[in-house]
Amino acid sequence: MNILVVEDDPSVRTLVKAVLEHNGNAVHTEDTVATGEAAAVEGNYDMIILDLGLPDGDGYELCKSIRDKNVTTPVLILSGEQESDVKVKCLRVGADDYLTKPFNTEELIARLEAIQRRTEASGDQVLNCGELRVDLLKREFSIGNEKVQLTNNEFNLLVYFIRNKNKVITQEELAEKVWDIHFDTQTNYINVYISYLRKKIREHTETDYIETIRKKGFTFRCE
Repeated sequence: MNILVVEDDPSVRTLVKAVLEHNGNAVHTEDTVATGEAAAVEGNYDMIILDLGLPDGDGYELCKSIRDKNVTTPVLILSGEQESDVKVKCLRVGADDYLTKPFNTEELIARLEAIQRRTEASGDQVLNCGELRVDLLKREFSIGNEKVQLTNNEFNLLVYFIRNKNKVITQEELAEKVWDIHFDTQTNYINVYISYLRKKIREHTETDYIETIRKKGFTFRCE
């Protein structure tokens, strides 16, 4: 998973980062409300771990703010507060779970895995974007009433695009998230697959869903 950790205590931040990376996760850290919110809104994370006590504001408000901005990434709260009303407040502002400090590192990983399982189990079976429709169970793609045949690589690329619609996505991110490999700047296979996918979409609609952002990556436009 790609995980954002927002924690101002250097010792806790270092511990959490080390534990997560040891378990095969990619970790990005921030230590304030302002930088944490920017990262949560602009980045593509699979999970957010959030401390309540931050130097420039309240973790409750940070969680509520990113939910108000339609960030649906699961959030696990870390806090030294043990009162039940604190936990209830966290859940009501949009957190998915709560873990009290000090915590057992195995429990941290177990809670993240549990959140991930719940998220996957409740995920949409059908993705829609304008006239595009993707059936994840049948692995079928259609535009309007017409079915469009895609290769596995093209299908997986399309799914990732729609799930991250209207965001700038780099080639490095596509290499890691779609193909699970390190991006090689000497090859152009990502551009090739994007070209294939764009061509098949344009054969059935005049809308150009895939936008190339110069020197940054790509955006899949959905209204």
